[in-house]
Amino acid sequence: MTSRGRGLRALPKAHLHLHFTGSMQVETVREMATGHGMRLPEVLRGGYPPQLSAADERGWFRFQRLYDAARHCVQGEADMRRIVREAALTDGAEGGRWLEIQVDPTSYAPFVGGITPALEIVLDEARRVSAEAAVTGAAQVGVIVAASRTRHPLEARTLARLAAKYAGDRPGEVLGFGLSNDERRGNTGDFERAFRIAARAGLTLVPHAGELLGPDAVTETLDRLHPDRLGHGVRSMEDPAVLRRVVDSGVALEVCPGSNVSLGVYREAPDVPLRSLVAAGATVALGADDPLLFDSRLLDQYETARTVHGLDDAELADLARASFRASRAPQEVLDAALADIDAWLADPPPDAA
Repeated sequence: MTSRGRGLRALPKAHLHLHFTGSMQVETVREMATGHGMRLPEVLRGGYPPQLSAADERGWFRFQRLYDAARHCVQGEADMRRIVREAALTDGAEGGRWLEIQVDPTSYAPFVGGITPALEIVLDEARRVSAEAAVTGAAQVGVIVAASRTRHPLEARTLARLAAKYAGDRPGEVLGFGLSNDERRGNTGDFERAFRIAARAGLTLVPHAGELLGPDAVTETLDRLHPDRLGHGVRSMEDPAVLRRVVDSGVALEVCPGSNVSLGVYREAPDVPLRSLVAAGATVALGADDPLLFDSRLLDQYETARTVHGLDDAELADLARASFRASRAPQEVLDAALADIDAWLADPPPDAA
């Protein structure tokens, strides 16, 4: 993708919507599969990237099948640590300063003795890679614990209590609590008690809503779960009253343009209402969601914002600022990033006369 203007790799960014398994590079999954003697689906072996659409149940099944195949390759502590470290280094190489990676520890618990050690492994590696960031260039990492809509709400309460136990404000601590997977499944209100547990612990509340379902789902999520941010939330654009409520409440939207198109939420990249959301006053933080399956990382989202949606450098800088302000980044990370965004914008672009 061709860029004009200032180099986007140098623009400091915070990444607020990245799933643990989905953060992997396809080469990493292939190496893990080989190491564990597992056979991946053909599309992850040679037909990459996959052609996906979750606009219907069959399409979501295909997406979930590939995601599960990749997740099954993660079979122990070394694999889990590798995922955290590679995500931080990859984001750092693209200008990422801060990453809030989202993990459901139940998926990895069988290999490490339970959900508590699974979470502790992720947190420990997040602390390690963050402590080395000044030398390695990695993004610093905080953790979001996420429950799944496809499992019983009691499990969500268990995860909320676990998240609360490790709650904090620093790299390598739990910063937030989320609710992920197909939002057409489960009853949003059934997860209200889990989110109350997380809220009492001071965690940022970051459920998915307004991606596969429309503005009514956004309204229900706002009413029942009282989020600080919404994973996606793009379809709030379909109802002006819902969009106004999102804007007025200050709920940030973690917009993932690449995944929206790959999953069939929108047919083409220009259909994603990024510019309209920004124009309406919404707080937007760009995210990559599951780059393993969408073949589109954080830098690609900023490139798309420039080349497809026509955002100029000042508007791109505003997006980057919004990502930090919506994050749980420590104050020193926030202050340094905002200063460096200003410096990026003050520097003349390469083609300036």
